[in-house]
Amino acid sequence: MDRPTRTATLSWAALAVLSGFMIVTQVRINGQLGAAAGDGYAAAAWSFGSGLAVLAACLPLSRKARASAAAVVGAVRSGGLRPWQVLGGLGGAFLVLSQSIAASVTGVALFTIAVVAGQVAGGLAFDVAGLSPSGRRPVTTARALGALLVLTAAAISLAGRADTDLPPWLLVLPLVAGVCVSWQQGVNGHVRAVSSGYAATLINFVTGTTALFAALAVHALAGGLNVRWPGNPLLYTGGVVGIGFIAIAVLAVRHLGVLILGLCTITGQLAGAIVLDLALGPAVTAATVAGAAVALAGVAVASRGNLRRVRRNRRHRLGDAAPQLRHRREHPRPAEGRGEG
Repeated sequence: MDRPTRTATLSWAALAVLSGFMIVTQVRINGQLGAAAGDGYAAAAWSFGSGLAVLAACLPLSRKARASAAAVVGAVRSGGLRPWQVLGGLGGAFLVLSQSIAASVTGVALFTIAVVAGQVAGGLAFDVAGLSPSGRRPVTTARALGALLVLTAAAISLAGRADTDLPPWLLVLPLVAGVCVSWQQGVNGHVRAVSSGYAATLINFVTGTTALFAALAVHALAGGLNVRWPGNPLLYTGGVVGIGFIAIAVLAVRHLGVLILGLCTITGQLAGAIVLDLALGPAVTAATVAGAAVALAGVAVASRGNLRRVRRNRRHRLGDAAPQLRHRREHPRPAEGRGEG
């Protein structure tokens, strides 16, 4: 890899780490908004709804964006996409709802470790089921060991809070949200295959916003709304932050690949979660720090087997192309369209 390519790769990797920090920043914002407003459902609906408003405002400005969104609708009508494959936003909606309800109580670090554990466990299950466009993927030793390490990390972190009066369901909520995010990533691949990253993001926000406002309506009918909207404007930026890290992911994946992008993003999530809790509270326990380290190790182990496969496939492609390249060098095509004289 030459120096310009290496520099560009490192720059995109740094942006991917930044996107991970933005994810946990959204966790902090939505958690604080839910706590300050006194209603996690209303906070989650605002977060998703504000993100949808920004994306929808961009739609009239780009003909390509309108065409890609129309392509999704056409694919559903023609059968190229099944209706359930455009419901990935439900996973994101559940994640944002769990942020608004639980993150301010559990702390960002513990919440993030539980989400990562759910993502890894769900990723293994959905790969075996063949949820993504790439089809079924076997569970390798490296991925199984990595998943076991991440789940162990979650257990270590949760054990550090066992002596508190934290309700168990607040710890289960982010774990389930992580599984939902894995499902979301799998079905989103089908949407991206027929459209663009913008269209996939827009469809996610439409689906998620619809689901969250429906949940808010049921919540209001069941117990009534008593929302106390806070005056701090920063607490209303969760949706915009969400668009930011999604945009980075859409751009960076072309330069890093899914594997390295995921590893860099989770690195930013785990490191950023601990930094935010150290700076803003609640207090970070030694068990949480140890859990974050073990989780990062687990992600690295799970990624190692995939990285070897990517390199092997790349060598095979280069090997297959070598004879053709050699022939072109030895027998260059004559220039066309040149006259004599």
